[in-house]
Amino acid sequence: MPASPHHNPFADWLRTHAVPLTHLDPEAPLDDLEPLRAIIGDARIVAIGESSHFIDEFARMRERVLRFLVERCGFTVLAFEYGFSEGIPLDAWAQGEGTDEDLSAHLAAAIPVGLDEPLRWMRRHNRTASPPVRFAGIDIPAAGGSLLPALAPVADYLRHIDPETLPAVQTAMRIAESFAGGSGAVAAPAWARLATAEQDNLSAILMRLLIRFRSVEPLYVSRGDQQSYDIALRRLEGACHADYTFRAMADLFAGEGLTADTSARDVYMAGSVLWHLERFEPGTRVVLAAHNAHIQKTPVSFNGHLTGLPMGQHLHRALGDEYFAVGLTSTTGHTADMPRDENTRFGFTVEATALEQPEPGSIEAAFADAELGLSIADLHRARPQARDHADLVPGPDRIRIQSAYLHTPVLDAFDAILNSPTSTVADDLENL
Repeated sequence: MPASPHHNPFADWLRTHAVPLTHLDPEAPLDDLEPLRAIIGDARIVAIGESSHFIDEFARMRERVLRFLVERCGFTVLAFEYGFSEGIPLDAWAQGEGTDEDLSAHLAAAIPVGLDEPLRWMRRHNRTASPPVRFAGIDIPAAGGSLLPALAPVADYLRHIDPETLPAVQTAMRIAESFAGGSGAVAAPAWARLATAEQDNLSAILMRLLIRFRSVEPLYVSRGDQQSYDIALRRLEGACHADYTFRAMADLFAGEGLTADTSARDVYMAGSVLWHLERFEPGTRVVLAAHNAHIQKTPVSFNGHLTGLPMGQHLHRALGDEYFAVGLTSTTGHTADMPRDENTRFGFTVEATALEQPEPGSIEAAFADAELGLSIADLHRARPQARDHADLVPGPDRIRIQSAYLHTPVLDAFDAILNSPTSTVADDLENL
């Protein structure tokens, strides 16, 4: 890719400070990743992003980083952009429950966002590891596609703990089943076609259940145990946040959304990370895998409109420098655009779209102008230098999201950027 005709001071900085990496192969030796140890420092949560789902290079690099952080830095949890409720049986599988072949059934209903191989590696690793690597789902159920993965186990819990409330949750499940889909791209439009009375009834039931759960916690715990209560409550909270997200997404698609109204999903994901962190052993360190737009520490805006406050912003607010965000991007190749198509299983198709030359001002343009291959840049080192050198301020002001750009001060949004010289859309997406 030819360099930009404009002088790019940040490209000059990258030439001097970015660290070249050698391998993308997840099974390759890990020595080239050793600089990452110093880059992340003492962070408890290291988030690894991606500028697009369904990219082979990003998936392979995430697997390598997971291996490095587990094998050499003592990380013991993989948290993933995957349903909190659905993640509980995956954690059991990763620790040895069932057979190797069971994973396909566990993931059959999920969008294939690169979870299969990390889980298989974890299961193999855990056969001999002590302590084992745990898996933690953090998202609302079915990526916002259905309340049922959360409500069905809540109903099972209430059947034993509080059978008087079972009719209410069963009514909620009946309504939820009428618009359930594989993702929010299917469910939100279907939810919008419900009668307003049904929409409001669902929200009212969920809120009444949530308030009852919180109000009678001592009673529920006395009839069961604290762990079962905590899990059931978090599942119910996921259903409530998903229900809110249906309204927010329907309004967004209709061009009527409130400012930052899609934040309900991200604050739930952040809360789930903290929920898990509180229940693991003190000092537990977590690898967190999610899209760049979820892990960044600055608000998400498109075309000047504030769309959402991402998970990373909430986690940075709660944890400060113990949260570390690594954005993944690429300078050439293809990205996976996802045009909406409600008639498909997940509400979208995946199109391999050739990446154009990076826009001036983007982090991708800086890497291209620096003529860097596979490499990682510690943006912490750029911040003090930017203050001392006016030509570095404010640094790159955008980063790719699929084939578009998300305008954000990159030095504030991410702590490091890992750049792949190319990107390839996965070729195993026939189930979409």
